[in-house]
Amino acid sequence: MALASCKAQWIARRAVQALSRPHPRPQPRAICFQRLSYPAARRFSPLLSPYGHSASGMCHLAQAVKRNEDDLLKGLVDKNVIEEVKHILEMAKRASSRNIVLHADFLTPPVQKESMLLLEKLADIKAIAQGGYPQAERCRISIGHIDTLTSAPDIVEAVSITGNFSFDSCSHGDFLGAILGTGIAREKLGDILLQGERGAQILIVPELVDFITATLDKVGNVPVSCTRIPLLALEYEPPRTKSFRSVEASLRVDALASAGFKMSRSKLAALISNGDVRVNWTTVTKNGTTLKSGDIVSVSGQGRLKIGEIITTRKGKFSVELIRYL
Repeated sequence: MALASCKAQWIARRAVQALSRPHPRPQPRAICFQRLSYPAARRFSPLLSPYGHSASGMCHLAQAVKRNEDDLLKGLVDKNVIEEVKHILEMAKRASSRNIVLHADFLTPPVQKESMLLLEKLADIKAIAQGGYPQAERCRISIGHIDTLTSAPDIVEAVSITGNFSFDSCSHGDFLGAILGTGIAREKLGDILLQGERGAQILIVPELVDFITATLDKVGNVPVSCTRIPLLALEYEPPRTKSFRSVEASLRVDALASAGFKMSRSKLAALISNGDVRVNWTTVTKNGTTLKSGDIVSVSGQGRLKIGEIITTRKGKFSVELIRYL
């Protein structure tokens, strides 16, 4: 028992001595790094992307895009148009950051118009709209950096739909319904150019040409065949119009459109309230919206009207050329 007590005291003294004795600090080991050289290796600055755009420049672009997006979207009313324009803007961001060219599907005139207005405000972005022929309403937009998008890409192709429509004529809606019935989405299809008794010519995205030529075999009750044709073979005519003049006290949309469509101003005001009136494919909400030469007014169920030459009379009124699309 005494021996165990002495041994415990001896262990305790050694522990105290060990804790009180200063310990030399270990010297750090010298570590040598070998500089490696890589033949023809490309080095990137931390602030540069492989595409040559600086980080500050990309931040600049993002800020500019956001500012212009907010400014432009303030004037838009149609929610569907707003969402599609936002999608085009996202494409512009991706095209710029990756230094690539992106292509939108076929866009309606309102979306195309608002998108092009926005894209024009971006300094480093170039946009090209094309629908297959000069008067095309539905167009695709190609978006890329100004140094990358140097020419119009081949993103639209034409298909001729032929059949004997002499005794069973088909309308634009008949052709559209038949094409959509194959499973093709509307945004993949451009304008439809009716050819009377011969059928129609359509604009479509290139990747679906083989599909539609193999799938579409009937429009209405008429058997048809589909053939790819060059864009230069498209047969389109300028739309038929009727022009006349009207003297008005103002250039308000309710005054000119009521005169052009031969309806009362109160009826046109009701159409405006219902969102059935567009100016340059943009819905108008105010009767007092001012028009100018070149503007196109569309009224649901009535057609389209173009504002031609405007002459101020001696009495301070306006003699306006109204061009009605037939």
